[in-house]
Amino acid sequence: SVHLDITDQKLYEVIQNIVSGANKTVNESSPIVDISLPDGSRANIVLKPLAVNGPYVTVRKFPKTPLTMEKIIENGTVSRELANFLKDIVYEGNNILVSGGTGSGKTTLLNILSEYIPEDQRVITIEDSAELQIRNIKNIVSLEARKKNSEGAGEVTIRELVKTSMRMRPDRIIVGEVRDEAALDMIQALNTGHSGSMSTIHANSAEDALFRLETMALMSEIIPLEAVRCQVASAINIVIHLEKDYRMKRRIKNIIQLCGVEERRIVTREIYSV
Repeated sequence: SVHLDITDQKLYEVIQNIVSGANKTVNESSPIVDISLPDGSRANIVLKPLAVNGPYVTVRKFPKTPLTMEKIIENGTVSRELANFLKDIVYEGNNILVSGGTGSGKTTLLNILSEYIPEDQRVITIEDSAELQIRNIKNIVSLEARKKNSEGAGEVTIRELVKTSMRMRPDRIIVGEVRDEAALDMIQALNTGHSGSMSTIHANSAEDALFRLETMALMSEIIPLEAVRCQVASAINIVIHLEKDYRMKRRIKNIIQLCGVEERRIVTREIYSV
C-alpha cells in the first residue's frame, strides 16, 4: 500500500484514463470496477459514496514471467514427489478444485497446473477479470465476464459464459474462480465429459470448499441438496487446499480425493497433508 499526495480530482482523472483504456466505465451510479491493465496487473477501483474517504485504487501486480513448477520446487513450496503427482493428476484428466484463502496462491497454482495439459487440447478459460497466464496451449479461448454499463445493460455473467463454453467444443474448461450460482452450471459442465477441467474457490479447508460449492449451486435453483451433493461428488475428483502460513509462505496444506456419496454425505480420502 502506497500513499500518494494527490487530490481527489486528479486521482479521479487518472481513474477515468485507466478505465477508458480498458473500455469500461466507473461513476457515482456504478462506483465499482475491476479491470485488467495492459501489463497484466489487475486494478480495483471504488468511488464515493461507497469509498467514504476515497476514491480508492488498488493494483495487484503479477510477475512478468509466471512461476513454473520447477521454480516452486526450488523455493521449497512443493517437493519433487508432490510435483510429479500433480503432473499426473492433471495429465490424466482429473477435475480439480483449488481452494484457499485470499492471497494463498490459487490462481498461481492454476497457472502452474496448466503446464501439464496436453498441448493439442482445446481449452476455454472463463474469468471475472482476465488473470490466468496459460502459455503452452495453442488452441486456447479466453472469455471474460462483463458488468452492467451505466444504463444497466450489457451484463454478461460467468454463468452465461459457462453455458456458452459448452457450445464451443472444449476439451477442458478452466473457471478462474467460482463464487456464485454459476457453480451449478460448472458442476453440470464437468459432468458432461469435460475431464481435466479446473477452478478455484475461496475456502478455509478442502472440506469447506465442497460445502461452499454446494451452497452456491443451491443459490441458482430449487434442487434437493442430495442431488447437488451427488453431482459435486461426480464432477470433482481432487481438491487441493492452499494456505499462507505464519511466515507468509504459501504451501499446499492437503489434497483430498472424492470417493462418492454414502449416507447422504460426500466421502473423501486424504491423499496428501503437511
